[in-house]
Amino acid sequence: MMKTFFLLVTILCSLTITAQKKILTKTASISFEGSVDSFEPVQAENKNVTVVMDEQGNLAALALMRGFKFPIALMEEHFNENYMESDQYPKAVLRGTIVNFTSIPQDGIAHNVELKGNLEMHGVKRAVTVPIRITRSGDTYGITATFDILPRHYDIAIPSVVRNKIAESIKVTVKANLSE
Repeated sequence: MMKTFFLLVTILCSLTITAQKKILTKTASISFEGSVDSFEPVQAENKNVTVVMDEQGNLAALALMRGFKFPIALMEEHFNENYMESDQYPKAVLRGTIVNFTSIPQDGIAHNVELKGNLEMHGVKRAVTVPIRITRSGDTYGITATFDILPRHYDIAIPSVVRNKIAESIKVTVKANLSE
């Protein structure tokens, strides 16, 4: 599994980031929350997400589906086997470019920008625009993003028996600190 992960990261980095200088992290986190008021929390976090960015603001992120950890083991099992079909679709990949990236000052203050690109998950690739808060201090970047996705846009079927227990829109939060 680890060999596959590193192979995927290597391929992702070599295909996506072509500039000489790149910054990265292998410990970014992605969490999601899809709870409704009347049920147990539907939430998970993956703290082993790889994010790579070049000097022009081209960004790529890779998350393995089995890396998401839930507070309830049975939810994690259902997530991997029934919803995400993690054996067939083992990863989610976000590739895009941060708009006006080169104009972000190195002032250590958070700036609101957008990432335009594609999110590929569960075998479906969709164009996305993601609002990002980015802080730049020298060659170090802090990135935070919160956005919503709809499982139906990625052909993720929610069984009718639990459909009213999982939100139609899933809130996703990404946090990454990148450096050379």
